[in-house]
Parts: sequence; C-alpha cells; structure tokens
Amino acid sequence: MTRHIKRLIGAALGLAALGLLAWALWPSPVTVSIATVNVGPFTETVSEEGRTRLRDTWHVSAPIAGYLQRVMLEVGDTVAEGDTLFRLEPSPAPALDARSRQQAEDNLQAAQARWRATQANLETTRADRRFAEAEYQRHRQLHERNLISNAELEHRQNLRDRQRALENSAASNVEVARFEVEAARAMLDVVSGQRSQPDDTPELAIRAPISGVVLTRHRCCEGSVAAGEPILELGRPTDIEVQVDLLSMDAVRLRPGMTVRFSGWGGDALEGRIRRIEPAGFTRISALGVDEQRVPVIVDFAESVDPEALGLGKGFRIDADFLVWEGNEVMQIPTSALFRHQGAWTVFVVEEGRAARRTVEIGRRQGMVTQVLSGLAESEVVINHPGEQVSHGARVKVEE
Repeated sequence: MTRHIKRLIGAALGLAALGLLAWALWPSPVTVSIATVNVGPFTETVSEEGRTRLRDTWHVSAPIAGYLQRVMLEVGDTVAEGDTLFRLEPSPAPALDARSRQQAEDNLQAAQARWRATQANLETTRADRRFAEAEYQRHRQLHERNLISNAELEHRQNLRDRQRALENSAASNVEVARFEVEAARAMLDVVSGQRSQPDDTPELAIRAPISGVVLTRHRCCEGSVAAGEPILELGRPTDIEVQVDLLSMDAVRLRPGMTVRFSGWGGDALEGRIRRIEPAGFTRISALGVDEQRVPVIVDFAESVDPEALGLGKGFRIDADFLVWEGNEVMQIPTSALFRHQGAWTVFVVEEGRAARRTVEIGRRQGMVTQVLSGLAESEVVINHPGEQVSHGARVKVEE
C-alpha cells in the first residue's frame, strides 16, 4: 500500500512538472495597438507650399541714356496713372584735359574772328545794296522820261536784286558764325564734367502707366543710367494670385475650377479656385538632392476674399490644400494597418482575442487614412503596425 501511494505521488509530481513546463513554453499573447474601422467624411487632398504673386507687373525703365534725378518714391507708395515717377536729363559732358581746353579756346577765338569778318562783310553788302537801290530808282525816273532804254533799266534792276541776295547771304553767314561762337563757348563752360544749371536743362518726365503701388525700387539715387535700365516696378495689389509648384504626378490629378483651401498664412483658412495648370514643368532639386519634376499651378482667391485687406502681398508664403475628392459616408482605416500578402492588400482583424488575416480592397488614400471598399465592416477592430510576431491565429493583447 505504501509503495502504491508513493507511485501515485511521483506520478502527480511528474504531471505537475510537465504542466509547469508546458505553461512556461506556451507562447504569450502579442501586445498590439488597434484601431476601429469607422465610417465618416473622407477627403483626398494634395498639399503643397505656395507663394503669392501679382498677375501683372510693370517694369518701368529708362527709355534713353541720360542722368537720373533722385527717385523720391519708395516701396509701398501709391501712384496714379499719369503721375511722374522720375525725371531724366541729358548726361553731363566729359571733362576737358589741358590740350583739349587749349584747342577749345583757339576754336572760340577763331569762331569770334569769323563772326567779326561776317559782320563786316554784311555791312559791305548792305552799303552795296543801298547804292544799287538808289541807282535803280534814278534809272527808273530816266526811263519814265524816255531817256534810257528798257535794257538799261532791266540791267539796273538785276544789279539791285543781286545785291539784295548777297545781303541775305551775308546775314545768314553772320548767324552761322554766331552759332559757332556759342558752340565753342559751350565747350569751354564744361571744365570738369559739371551738370548744367537746372533752369537751362531740358528734362524728360517718365509717368506711371497704371494706378498701383511701387513694388521694387531698383534705383534711388541720382546718376547716369543706360537706355533700358530698370528703375521701378509697379503692380496692382488687387491682382494677387497664388502659384503652387506641384509634383507632376499630383498635377495631372487636378483640373481648373477645383476648390483650394489656403492656410498657414497667419489667419483663418481661405478659399480659392484653380485657374490654370501650366502646360510645361521644370526640374527642381529637393532637400535630399533628388531631381523632381514640378508643374506650376495658378490659383485665384475666391470673390469673397480681399487679399489686400488681409495684408497679403507679393511673395508671401501660404499653404495650399487641393481638394481632389470628398465623400460623407466612407469606410476608412489607418494606412498603418495595411500590408501586402501574396500580392494583395491585407489587414489583421482581432477576433476573440486572436489575429485573423483578411484581404481587403482599398480605394483612395489621404495621408495616414485609407478608404476601404470591401473586406471589412464598420466597428471591426484592426491591428496597427503588425510586426513579425503577429500571424494568423496568434493570440493578441491590446496595449494600454
């Protein structure tokens, strides 16, 4: 009897040891994070940073080479169409060296001498003209008394007319000589490139082509300018639009007229509409050094939005969310719950404390949320970020 009891006790201890070993080796539940399948509003957007700009700008430049007077307008000043923006005057003459100055003085003296000679010649021709006039009058009286022939009278008339022409020519030579004297004297007036007196200097006033504000002032101080050199940039603050450079793979999903929501500019969200998608893209190098094909998308603010009243100007940063698609009753799950299994999208569903693998059909994606078309029901629980320890049928425990 004693031996039989001992055998029973040994068997019980062995079974207990085997039970403890089996319990120790039994896999513990995998701790997982879960999410609930819900149905609600879903929007698919394309988000990118943009910059405000003016639809049209006017670059006002110097039409001719000259000397620019100081530009009194500053950035932000309002101008009306026709207002004077700046003035141009002729460029100062270059300074004369000693040799050129001596030549200019000699030219002035020679011009003055020619002027005096033409004046003397004018006096001589005037005296000859007066004598010819008197001779003609005497011969005309003799002709009236039939004392001389017609040929003699015509000869005297011809002499008178020739003297008149010579007098006019001499007077013209005097004017030419006077102009030469003034030109030679003007050369001597400029010794070191000094500007002319303001009262004597002709000015060209450049006027505003539009009513707007000054956006950029390229030149402020007086000085020589070349033809075509930019001076000011003008624009209308009411013509503000937004340019967003999107990836080409996102731009092809958009169409003119789509709704855009603006944020990140310093105030409440604003609304706009796509006006134009540029037909040509460009290459931009990202922060990671990757070549990206970007396409400019131009967006107009809604009619109820007044950018000027809100303080928006040219070159302001703004975040744009392009509304590609939206729905009200859309089944959705976190994108982190999805993984690929045998070429299909799959999730793990928690059923009675165990993970069950299930194939699903997905639709649109928006950031961390994905639309589910089939394979799940509302309020079911899926596992987020399933790791290698999670398998079909494995026991799971929800982390706190």
